[in-house]
Formats: sequence, C-alpha cells, structure tokens
Amino acid sequence: MHADQVLRKRPAIPALATALCAVLLAQPVQAAEPVNPPRPAAADAVNASKPAEWRPLDPEHTLYMELPGGRVVIELAPAFAPAHAANIRALVREGYFDGLAVLRSHDNYVAQWGDPDEKNPRPLKTAKARLAGEFTMPMSNDKHFTPLPDRDGYAAQVGHSNGFPSARDPKTGRAWLAHCYGMVGVGRDVDSDSANGSSLYAVTGHAPRHLDRNITVVGRVVSGMPLLSSLPRGTGPLGFYEQPGQQVPIKAVRLAADVPEAERSKLEVMRTDSASFKAVAEAQRNRGGPWTKVPAGYIELCNVTIPVREQGK
Repeated sequence: MHADQVLRKRPAIPALATALCAVLLAQPVQAAEPVNPPRPAAADAVNASKPAEWRPLDPEHTLYMELPGGRVVIELAPAFAPAHAANIRALVREGYFDGLAVLRSHDNYVAQWGDPDEKNPRPLKTAKARLAGEFTMPMSNDKHFTPLPDRDGYAAQVGHSNGFPSARDPKTGRAWLAHCYGMVGVGRDVDSDSANGSSLYAVTGHAPRHLDRNITVVGRVVSGMPLLSSLPRGTGPLGFYEQPGQQVPIKAVRLAADVPEAERSKLEVMRTDSASFKAVAEAQRNRGGPWTKVPAGYIELCNVTIPVREQGK
C-alpha cells in the first residue's frame, strides 16, 4: 500500500468514533446495580408501623418491681403458665416480695430474686405453697403463634406468641416459652412440682435454651433490663451474693392494675403477628447498609428484637 493511501484513510477513524459516540449518547443510560443494595433497617419498620400494630400491656398481668435504681416492668404470660401467673399475682397482692432482695447475679446467665432466709421463709397468706410445673402446654391453646422460617436447634418450630418468643413440637403437640434474654422463669428444686413463683429469675446472658421445657417460664421483662443485667456479679457459687449487704433490696412489687393511673408506665408492645414485626425480623435477618459486608440471611429466635415503646410515640 502506498504511503499516501495510508494518510488518506486515517481521517476515517476519528470520524467513525465520532459517529459511534453520537449513537451511544443517544441511548438511555442504565444505572448499574449496586453490589450490596440498601435494605430497610429494623428502625425503619418500627417508624413505619401503624398504631393498630401495637398493643398496650394488660394492667392485670403487668408487674412493677421497684429497685433502688428504678422500675423493672414484667409482663406475665398467663396463656403459657396460668397457675403460676395467678399465684404470682396473689403473692404480689399480699405484699410477699416487698422487702425481699435480688439474691443472685450469675455472669452470662440470670439474676434471681426472692426470700434470702430459706430456713425461715416468709409465710404465705393467700398464695399456694406448691404448684405443678407448667413447662409446656398444648399447641392448641396457643392462639397467637407466628412462626419464623429460620431453623432452630432446640425445637421443630419457633416463632412468637403475642409478644413472647415461643417454640413447639408438632409430634408431641406441645408448645412452650423460650429462655431468651429478658425472659422470666420460676426457680425450683429437683422436684418438677416444687415451685410456686416466690423465687423468680430473669435471663441476663446468652440464651440458655437448654432450660426450655425444664422450668416454668412466666413472662418477660419489657422495661428495666439494665437494672438487672448490670448488677455486680455474685462471688458465691452460681453467682449468689455471699454477704447480705451485697443483695439488692426490693422496695416493692405491684400489679399495674393496683397502681394509680398517673404512676403507671405507659408502654406498648409491637404485635408479633403484625406485618411490621415481620419486617423487623426480616431487617435483622438480612442486615444491609454500608457496614454489613456479608448479610447472614438467618436469625436465631432469641436475636429477634420485640419492640417496646411508650404509648403514643
């Protein structure tokens, strides 16, 4: 090829490029898919919830335990432990817990309260001294169960029932409350029927699910958990306080129904059968945002937050 032929063809290249650019610029620009698309946070689901997706605490099944540092609010679960819930209400109404103490703070386990004098226990007035254990109940009695799709190592099915983490076994037809953080159980001896609700504990550490179906669970702390989880750890066996001065005195325990309206804690719990609660669980199962690099795509029963707020918020 002659040199002047080469020179004559060079101008055609930029001309072609210009034509191609014109064609490309005329096409609509497609946005690239983000590698980790933003996902709604649990707070977004809470903020977007509707008033009908929240329920107030029932004053007849809500306890106020007054400690030196403030109030611990406990919601009872009479559907799962009707006899114990009724007996605890009787104990509270006769003033049984007033002046007793938190006796034990076991690291990564529980905080327990009751009568420090086991040899000379406080006499009962109307409450029963012993009850049959209520470790499980018939599944047919649980009318509010909402399952989680995630697998669980302790039960065939897990989910939530009217604000409480729960589990069930279709083979046996039994359901029970799970030992998640903040859940309240009834202390007992070796005998399954040796408790009455006069000794209670709250889970303050990693969920001890091995206790499921071995102890009666009567409810959960809905407010005031830091007052229990931050207590000094007991130095005795199982975290018991070795000196009376280490025990945390209980000023009083009252049913919300017996407290003047103006002095009540006006709290409400997100309905665990609501669309917003499902969104809360999904947001925690698949955490997004720039910080999360690998979303788990899975959530344990006890890691699902059950939102609680002041009424009207």
